[in-house]
Parts: sequence; C-alpha cells; structure tokens
Amino acid sequence: MTSSDTASETVSETASETAERTGGADPRDEFPQFVLPLVVRIEKAEPPARTDALETAARAVLAMLSDERSQGEGDEEGEWAQAVRDWQDARIRKVVRRARGAEWRRAAQLPGITVTGAAAEVRVFPPVPLDGWPKELVKLQVSGTDLTDPEPPAAPDPARPVLWLNPDLDMSAGKAMAQAGHGAHLAWWGLDEAARAAWREAGFALSVRTADPARWADLTTSGLPVVRDAGFTEIAPGSCTVVADHPTLRGCPTIG
Repeated sequence: MTSSDTASETVSETASETAERTGGADPRDEFPQFVLPLVVRIEKAEPPARTDALETAARAVLAMLSDERSQGEGDEEGEWAQAVRDWQDARIRKVVRRARGAEWRRAAQLPGITVTGAAAEVRVFPPVPLDGWPKELVKLQVSGTDLTDPEPPAAPDPARPVLWLNPDLDMSAGKAMAQAGHGAHLAWWGLDEAARAAWREAGFALSVRTADPARWADLTTSGLPVVRDAGFTEIAPGSCTVVADHPTLRGCPTIG
C-alpha cells in the first residue's frame, strides 16, 4: 500500500489498549492482510454530493457484511464467506477508488454489490489480498474524490443511526467514505441478530454528519463505538474519526 491510497484501519479502544500492553504489537498483523475494495462512480458532468457518497459507502459495507454470500461455514458457506473472515481476522482495511464511463462498466462486471443513494453509486467487492487487486480495479484512481455538498445537509433523524465525523479533521471524500464504512462496520459488530435484521429490512437507513465541535469530546467518551485511524494516510495515527451512534447501542461499551 502506498501513501496515496485512501485507506484506513478500524482500531477500537480495546484493540488500542491491547497493542499498548504488548509493546505496540498488534496480533492481527500476524494474519494475511486483506482489503475491502469500494468504487464510487464519479462522472465529470454529474458527480454525487459528498454526504450522499459517504452514506452510500457506509451502506455498501453493511450490504457486504450482511449478504448471504458472506455468511455461513462448512457446507453452508457462502462464496465470499472465507474472504470476509480472513479480512476481519486481520486489520480492517477499506480502500475507496473512483471510476467513470468505461471504467465503471468494467468494474460493474466483477462480482460485488452496487448500492445507490440519492444520486451516488458505490460498488463494493469481496475482500482481496492487499497486493491482489483485480486488474479491472487496480488502475483506478484514488485521488479526485474531493466531492462537495451543494448545500448543508439537514439535521439527522435521531431515530436512525448517525455516523458522526470528527469536526477537527480535514479528510478527502474518499478518506471520509472509508471512515464512514468503518463506523458502520463497528455498529454492525455491536448489534445482535434481531437488531441487524431490523436494520437490514430498513435498507440500512443511516446518516453521516459532521459533529458539532462542542459535542465531539462527549461523543467519543459516550460508550458508543469509536473509529481510531491507523494513520497510514492523511491524518495522524490514533485519530478518532467517527463515532457510530446507533440507537440500539446508546449506552453500550466501546466495541472491541
């Protein structure tokens, strides 16, 4: 992975404490490393709004985690299940690339799931080895995902999950999409099967918003899942990037 890759790693409070206790070593590094590829469609004439792209990326991660092809073991194992297990056993890496025109059409032919938002389209693919990207994806660009919102997004619905972004960090849209995906991932880990099923039936409804600076410190100490970035790109290691505020998880311990 190069410094230009829009990638980040989910490191929860518990994992950080474990690394500190072991002198900085992380047991997940002993496993083969995988990455979850996400491709956002960005046409020159009609790029998606930033918030729409972030929310769609987060829902794409949930679509991959919940898909029947990612589930099961043994004779009941889905075709993506082993790759998803290998990916989650190691560091949780997600990389966002962009495509348009023929690039997008080629990417859409690969096994995966396309998730749509208001206008955004994100295709998520089963995890691949860190150095084993499909040829149709490996040449796609990481830069150029500096999307904007034409107007400030509305206040989120308090009854639906909200992924709160750190107001003090300046992240590219691609970086923020990966972080939103991490937040959704941690929320998914924290839910029981009934809550997961309800969220899935609701189409993984969620909002991504930048937190009020006055609330950020309280959010990070609220007991909700917190994403801490590994610091490979754009921001300092250990930075808190997202708090996953799912109604079912309010008041729960931080996910490990």
